[in-house]
Amino acid sequence: MSFILLLLDWYHTHKRPLPWRLERKVFNVWLSEIILQQTRVNQGLNYYEKFVNHFSDVHELAKADEQLVLNLWQGLGYYTRARNLHKTAKIISNEFHGEFPNNFNDLKKLPGIGPYTAAAIASICFDEKVPAIDGNAYRVYARLFGLDKDISDSNAHKFFFNYVLEIMPNENTGDFNEAIMELGATICLPQSPKCKDCPIAESCVAYQTGSIEKYPVKTKKVKVRKRNFHYFFVFDALTNEFLVQKRINKDVWQNLYDLPMIETKTKNYDVSFIPKNKVSKVGELRHILTHQHLNIQFYEFQGGIEEFQTITNQDFLRIKTSEIKHTPFPKPIASFLAEKFPEMV
Repeated sequence: MSFILLLLDWYHTHKRPLPWRLERKVFNVWLSEIILQQTRVNQGLNYYEKFVNHFSDVHELAKADEQLVLNLWQGLGYYTRARNLHKTAKIISNEFHGEFPNNFNDLKKLPGIGPYTAAAIASICFDEKVPAIDGNAYRVYARLFGLDKDISDSNAHKFFFNYVLEIMPNENTGDFNEAIMELGATICLPQSPKCKDCPIAESCVAYQTGSIEKYPVKTKKVKVRKRNFHYFFVFDALTNEFLVQKRINKDVWQNLYDLPMIETKTKNYDVSFIPKNKVSKVGELRHILTHQHLNIQFYEFQGGIEEFQTITNQDFLRIKTSEIKHTPFPKPIASFLAEKFPEMV
């Protein structure tokens, strides 16, 4: 019995009962794949349920306001995924009459759908023979076949794609891709893999040669940018309003709302045009993103809204505390406001 049959038999017996696997509707599979990019299943499952409860199909998602989409996505991170999700929904609804492309190459042309996601959808929903190569797949294939190709190389995806294309089955390609994903997520872990529970350990080069820690090969490290954000909470108790701004630039949290903010080169408060006697520090945290580490400090401004706007020479937006739960904030801001106004969240 080949490793493929062993793998598929294991998958059919042990696969997790995830909701998007029940009927394999394209909308649901696509939605799950976008949500699960850079996200663990346990966390992504709650967001998947929120989206399918709000939108039964791609037409409903396409008609939704972007602010609602971002609000439902709040806390999941990598908000470009949400914006591209909405863009693709509009294209599918308006240009393709609600029908997703049924092949790998056309799926790749849609916003937010890269080679992995396109391959996953094409194989799972349309049984196209195309390998779905993500981080889990790199690890499983590198260990299984003893591949020492550096996965940080720019041509790594092409190498693995072509290699797997030659050995994957012609049928049940969706099950095969999902089995590899499932194995990587539950058995073939980055650290302390459960090799004794692996259905294909006898075929695994890394296991048989005692070289599991060698694979996958990855030499390049992600460059991390360190930034310092100083946020100002400016509140009018009489009107229950506070100042916010929409992040319209192509930066972290694009199109979400946050508080008035000043970025500095150091963690120290060196904002010369806002007098120190007008602010009091009320919080500090470190927020970790894939390519950025944010040192965030919160201050309360002791003057009023008008005075703050005069000092900063900016016209910020005003929102009421009752609007907090309907406004998409990045996680650090949402957490700060939840502590301030727990009854409004």
